[in-house]
Amino acid sequence: MYKRNKQVVCADGFNMSVQAHDGAYCDPRKDAARKYTLVEIGFPSRAEELIMPWAEDQNDPTGTVYGYVPVDVVTNVIVKHGGMVEGEVPPGVIATKPIE
Repeated sequence: MYKRNKQVVCADGFNMSVQAHDGAYCDPRKDAARKYTLVEIGFPSRAEELIMPWAEDQNDPTGTVYGYVPVDVVTNVIVKHGGMVEGEVPPGVIATKPIE
């Protein structure tokens, strides 16, 4: 059974699921990798232009999965939304904290 990360919540209220395991759209596609280069985002709280190229359903940006998203894009989304105040990210994603 794979570990499910807690939902990422950013300083401005934006949230999303960020997962990586053998059942997710990620690379490497295995459990407990030391570092991932691509991860899966699911069900963001609002449309986010930075991840739209990876949307499974472009017409439903908050109700879809985003597969094989580069970890630097995920880090940029977190930074754009003020930093991460809650949640967990897979190894390889930088969990940038809000600037105080």
